[in-house]
Amino acid sequence: MTILDEIVSETRVTLESALDRDALAAGAAGDLPPPRSLIQALDAPGHFRVIAEFKRKSPSGGEIRPGSTPQEVVSAYETAGAAAISCLTNQTYFGGTLEDLKAVKASVEIPVLRKDFVVDRRQLLEARGAGADAVLLIAECLPGQALDDLAGEALALGLDVLLEIHDGEELPRAQAWAEQHPSHVRLGINNRNLRTMTTDLGHIEALLPQLPDPSKVVAESGLREPADLARMQRAGIRNGLIGEHLMRQPDPGAALRTLLSGS
Repeated sequence: MTILDEIVSETRVTLESALDRDALAAGAAGDLPPPRSLIQALDAPGHFRVIAEFKRKSPSGGEIRPGSTPQEVVSAYETAGAAAISCLTNQTYFGGTLEDLKAVKASVEIPVLRKDFVVDRRQLLEARGAGADAVLLIAECLPGQALDDLAGEALALGLDVLLEIHDGEELPRAQAWAEQHPSHVRLGINNRNLRTMTTDLGHIEALLPQLPDPSKVVAESGLREPADLARMQRAGIRNGLIGEHLMRQPDPGAALRTLLSGS
């Protein structure tokens, strides 16, 4: 069993007990402020647009920033020029909680993405109820009709979707969603193989011939230096998601500002 299989299996087993009932009820009630648009934030003119991530730990890197609070980190990200914030809410493998997401939402005026291993519509309802403006859906975790069902449910709730793939086999169905719903769905390509946890920035470049518009793609994982952002921009890519690199710096906001300075 790979680490991805393990995470998805654990998510399914613990889902019932892990659900935030208050957030779930709020999401189901539907009487909530309209979400902020992740897609508009990513398409805004100017520098390379970054979704900056709050992450407590990872399976590959262990504890990242013990004792840090979402408020201090994401406020610094926003000041430094982040287009949006990603918040990990998986507790077992990434140390995150829905309370982190709520704290992030209360701390910034930019869109907030719930990043988790979503396998059930109730996770979408609690995401909406907790204040998420968008959710990550990982195609590799959602075979067959599951992807269509959850993507459709997310859009019905008003959530934007970052639809993540890793290899070319997943691209056609993910790209179809992005093309049919350009104002609410954005394709993400993860340079990290979630089964081996290895990262290769060249991975996204290898898929470029299959991408009709690289400017409508989010590069995920592997962006650490201004040169990496410049490399993506030369390929036509102007969106990226950056997490662990920033979280490991003494000043995450200053680190993001440095990355963006050359873009």
